[in-house]
Amino acid sequence: MGRTERGVVGAAFLGWSLDAFDFFLLVFVLKDVARTYHATLTEVTFALFLTLAARPVGALFFGRLADSVGRKPVLMVVVALYPFFAFLSALAPTIGIFLLLRTLFGVAMGGEWGAGASLVMESIPPGCRGLVSGILQAGYPFGYLLAALSYAWVYPLVGWRGLLMLGILPAFVVLLVRRQVPESAAFSERNQLKGSSRAGVFFFSWRTALFAIFLMTAFNFLGHGTQDLYPTFLETMRGLAPGTVGAIAVLYNIGAVLGGVFLGALSERIGRRRAILYAALAVLLVLPLWGFGGSIITITAGAFLMQCAVQGAWGVIPAYLNEISPPALRGTFPGAVYQTGNLLAAANAPFQSHLAKVLGGRLDLALVAVAGGAALSIALLIGRGPENRGEVLHCHDL
Repeated sequence: MGRTERGVVGAAFLGWSLDAFDFFLLVFVLKDVARTYHATLTEVTFALFLTLAARPVGALFFGRLADSVGRKPVLMVVVALYPFFAFLSALAPTIGIFLLLRTLFGVAMGGEWGAGASLVMESIPPGCRGLVSGILQAGYPFGYLLAALSYAWVYPLVGWRGLLMLGILPAFVVLLVRRQVPESAAFSERNQLKGSSRAGVFFFSWRTALFAIFLMTAFNFLGHGTQDLYPTFLETMRGLAPGTVGAIAVLYNIGAVLGGVFLGALSERIGRRRAILYAALAVLLVLPLWGFGGSIITITAGAFLMQCAVQGAWGVIPAYLNEISPPALRGTFPGAVYQTGNLLAAANAPFQSHLAKVLGGRLDLALVAVAGGAALSIALLIGRGPENRGEVLHCHDL
């Protein structure tokens, strides 16, 4: 890759990292938010549901804009909007306003992934897609890692409101970087397509879209099912202090970054489907250690290996979805199916919280049940899915 391509990858990585950073800051302080607004934990987890449920709206709206006016300007807009709403949510005087602002945050957040992933995949050589896919998706656990560090080091000084306000700071860095990013060559080649043509393409691709939505629903249950309530689990069931929870979160997010890059690169050799299948099976093997480990060492090892496997599977997704996307809808399709999967899995946190109550307060059983079911679903689905590794995305691929 040349300097320009590396700049595109770096900008998209930073944008996705900021996206995750803003989202995961909240998962560390759910109990504090509940205490401030005199609400239950289940009621506050509804903020996570609303954020995830709103993301398909942003994916469709901003994705259509990305296919009409270009990937770059859309990315510039969304990367300014969602940190703004995250910052305002820290100032919300009531739980109702807090939930509204987290919903708007979700709409803006939904536009980031699809346009960013298509810009990257259309800008790099085909042989680099697997590795770059892993690097791009590693931005998500890297943002989680930054959130964990902030929780461990900054939260004791500023509280939950000050912690959420931090989400606006990296936006200025990403905006400066993205000013130097060129528009996708593939978009320039296809920008004369009419809207009716794009609609026709989507109609004839409905089977692929339906498969991708089911797959991404399972992926989002797996990702959020192993991340969102895990800090709460470590605090409430294992009795760990915030600093210890933050340290473990840093370690398992390092594992997530390593797993995403490794499996993404490996998918270039063994295929996208096989790499995802291996990762899903690894999740099932790690479940007992992850959910039922007793000592700090076993808990940390289980969390590290779990996120290696979970984000290893996720590391293949940017390349996989872009390669199976209709060319005329590449700004819309990946983000739309991804975020629709998010919508269908948006009730994960409230569901796990409620399931734990049904199981007598056993949050560990609730986490294991959801993660195991999601991993098994991914393994079954991906075995019957398409494989378009090496698909031509623009004329320079020929």
